[in-house]
Amino acid sequence: MYLNNVPYGGSAVGVEAASNLYFAKHAKDLTFSEAAFLAGLPQAPSYYSPYAGNGNAYVDRAEAVLKRMVQDGYISKKQRDKAISEINAFAFSKREGTIKAPHFVMYVRQKLVDLFGEDRVENGNLTVKTTLDYDMQKEAEKILYDELERIKDYRVGNGSMVVLDAKTGAILSMVGSKDYFDTDNSGNFNAVLAKRQPGSSLKPIVYATGLEKGYTASTLFMDIQTEFPTYDEDDSIYKPVNYDGKYRGPVQMRFALANSLNIPAVKMLAKIGIKPVMQKAYEMGIQDWEPTSKNLDSVGYSLVLGGRETTLLDIATAYSVFANEGKKSEPFSIVEVKDPKGKTLYKHKDEDPKQVLSPEVAFIISHILLDNNAREMVFGLNSFLKVPGKTVAAKTGTTDQKRDNWIIGYTPSFVVGVWIGNNDNKPMNPNISSGATGASPIWNKMMKYILKDKKDEQFHEPDSVQAMEIDALGGGLVVDGQPKRSEYFAKGTEPTTIASIYKTLKMSKHDQGKLASDQEVSRNDYDLGDYVVFEEEDPASNDGENRWQKGINEWLKDQYRDQPKYHPPTEKSGYSYSEEEKKEETPTPTLTPNPTP
Repeated sequence: MYLNNVPYGGSAVGVEAASNLYFAKHAKDLTFSEAAFLAGLPQAPSYYSPYAGNGNAYVDRAEAVLKRMVQDGYISKKQRDKAISEINAFAFSKREGTIKAPHFVMYVRQKLVDLFGEDRVENGNLTVKTTLDYDMQKEAEKILYDELERIKDYRVGNGSMVVLDAKTGAILSMVGSKDYFDTDNSGNFNAVLAKRQPGSSLKPIVYATGLEKGYTASTLFMDIQTEFPTYDEDDSIYKPVNYDGKYRGPVQMRFALANSLNIPAVKMLAKIGIKPVMQKAYEMGIQDWEPTSKNLDSVGYSLVLGGRETTLLDIATAYSVFANEGKKSEPFSIVEVKDPKGKTLYKHKDEDPKQVLSPEVAFIISHILLDNNAREMVFGLNSFLKVPGKTVAAKTGTTDQKRDNWIIGYTPSFVVGVWIGNNDNKPMNPNISSGATGASPIWNKMMKYILKDKKDEQFHEPDSVQAMEIDALGGGLVVDGQPKRSEYFAKGTEPTTIASIYKTLKMSKHDQGKLASDQEVSRNDYDLGDYVVFEEEDPASNDGENRWQKGINEWLKDQYRDQPKYHPPTEKSGYSYSEEEKKEETPTPTLTPNPTP
């Protein structure tokens, strides 16, 4: 009676059904090792099932069964060892039709166990309504499988995808691997929930934190080789490089983020601090980034380039904040649960989402991530980040040695996140490219499917945001004769002067190439010289050395060696007037035209 009624996971009730599910055979035909495996399942089938997404947990459980049999004298140690060896090599029946949306089902099942307990879930005949859009799920499974097959020669073993309703947090689709039933390759492992290094995918949170602290999308960064001291016990130096190994000099925040440049991102983190960024990320849904003392002690500037792990589900949740005007809704999968008599045991509460980011910042970040022209220098104009005819924001991420490749993109209604890599963390082919191969084509196909019959949806522009023309180089007010562009600003943060890089210096008339002396200045006896001056303070320095400026000076020597306007004089003239000259009438300064930067 027990063997015919005990649950073995999923739809398998009784040992005959379990034998058919896991091994495609009758119970009477089970081998000894197969029977030992099944004997361990009833304790917690939602955990020990090979389809539950918990790796090889079933092996440990079977070993416990076999160990007890040895202790009680039913089998020998030799028989135990042989059975364990066979269990480790099991190829379970690939019954694709047994469970629809299997990773999602197992995810929901664990949520139910958390709510009601194992026994109630297995034996309670519960009716569960979920958030799943099954048509979307089928398409996601097909796209992920087909695309991973296409790039398998790039040493890509697995991938995952999740789709969220950006406004409510409802999980519409969850595909945790290429093939859930491929137990030979841990297909039941749910990579949507796996902790991996996010690469550059969370840079938008760093810049969003900066925007909330008063920086703007026109803030100028110097994208040049720069040293960042770590102040570890070995006093090591951190020297990040860009994805393509190139440096681009002065870039404004819009272009630094759109092109995922690494040095500006590290500088932004250094300016605003690690703790505020981790706090903002935690508020937006990155659970592993809570800024506890332990967490803060274990991270440095590499945080912005993926130095701390998180999950695809958490990243998608954080991006839903950008999509939903700064409001966060917790991801959920269960809408309602009823018992056999129709009584409602649980119902999801549609609570008002929490405002964790200002609407102005959410809009500006979204506008940067949808700006196809802004990302042209790295991704080109025809990358897979673009969905023709649709307004879509997107950001990629790639970790060192191409171990992880991500893309998360969104509209005001949907968030789609994709990861590809290998479960064992082995590097993929180095030719995997964020904008052309890897996760991006998967994401692009899924986003096209979701949006194909939907009207284009623009991101809401708050009244507290305004667009204005600015100087295209320095980011301040427009300079006569200089290139200009348009930028969005939260009201109150827009520039009110020309950029600080434009400096007019008082030059000595008597000592060519030097600053005017105090006497020359007091007599208004000097010329005016206009220069372009790139300066950055090193907020991380505690030894008085400005490493950021050192990097700038080296870059200027290389890039503008023979262009005096980029090399303002620093030495002051020592000129002093004779008694006869002092009696003469005070002259008027000579004005020189403003040079073209």
